[in-house]
Amino acid sequence: MTTSDQSIAPSPVQGIPARPPAADVPPGPAAPVRPRSGGSRLRALDGLRLVAALMVAAYHYGGRDGEVTQAWGSSPRHQFPTLHSFFAYGCLGVQVFFVISGFVICMSGWGRPLRSFFASRASRLLPAYWAAIILVTAVFALPVVAYRAVSPSDALLNLTLLQQPLGVDRVLGVCWTLWAEIRFYALFALCIVLPGANRRRVILFCACWTLAAAIAQGAHEPLLNLVLMPEYAPFFIGGIGLYLVHRDRRDAYAWGIVGVSWLIGQHYAVVRLWHGPHAPGFSYRSAFGIVLVVTLGFLAVAAIGLGLLAWANWRWLTVAGALTYPFYLVHEHLGWVVIHALHQGLGIPSYGTFLLTVAAMLLLAWLLNRFVEERLTPKLRAALNRPRPV
Repeated sequence: MTTSDQSIAPSPVQGIPARPPAADVPPGPAAPVRPRSGGSRLRALDGLRLVAALMVAAYHYGGRDGEVTQAWGSSPRHQFPTLHSFFAYGCLGVQVFFVISGFVICMSGWGRPLRSFFASRASRLLPAYWAAIILVTAVFALPVVAYRAVSPSDALLNLTLLQQPLGVDRVLGVCWTLWAEIRFYALFALCIVLPGANRRRVILFCACWTLAAAIAQGAHEPLLNLVLMPEYAPFFIGGIGLYLVHRDRRDAYAWGIVGVSWLIGQHYAVVRLWHGPHAPGFSYRSAFGIVLVVTLGFLAVAAIGLGLLAWANWRWLTVAGALTYPFYLVHEHLGWVVIHALHQGLGIPSYGTFLLTVAAMLLLAWLLNRFVEERLTPKLRAALNRPRPV
């Protein structure tokens, strides 16, 4: 872990490094929000997920260097002389995503048997992910595209979602967040879902994970860091704490979990994302700005959990939540291709290209949701949920 802005170093054209920079891409997905028993759907949480995804898209398109510089023809610093400094904070959408994920996974896993939990997670992740792997590999293999695809062997391995620990080139830059999500799912399944969720067990899980992650950080033990994810744990744990607040706003232990998680989380965000204004690259972020964005993320999820945004109950927010995951999967790499075609090919100005690229990726996300997720997710969930003889 370094204190420099790791996003300033471009990835090699042949592939993307097996160990990505923190917060360089959008985080892994949480399912569209499920209502708690007897409650209404938290549509505002769906909307917040799309806001976080658009933050990260702004970062990838206009808040960093790397391959996107090749797409624009120059650094985004010159394409967006005013907004690039704001776009640089978009990477913190990752932290917001992880808080949302902690909230949603605790809500969706409460009272659910292990087989159902596994089926829900796998059917949520895999169909759109497989489609995105195939789509990005195919597009990058086209002769007119300047970015080279990974090797066929590595592309096939990417279908397993294990490319990150196995250290091979990634088809999707965003898959590091999926690897973080999978480890969170595994911890939550083993410690909460398998024995059965209840308030006491969830509080103990949050306390033990927080302490163990701090010990792992202090011990500098790679295996413990891999399992316990000290730099991401406070955001997942904070989301779990906010779900406990959602269940009982007077729960002092839940508020304590949220407070400690925010304190630790803002520290890791500053350590990993701050660098001096004269460091290479342009994505200078002040420590105050980083803390502010992290704080606003926690406050937004808290406001939703406390019911303060219950008025935001529009149906289109459900659609927004459904588009977030496929948008997150495809927006970065295919965005490079669209930016190059619109800006350098057609001569469309930077701001027009930016908006049209976001619109194109949202349209592609809708197509993936409509023709891949809606068709395959229920079938995969049913197949994985089907009882089998021992």
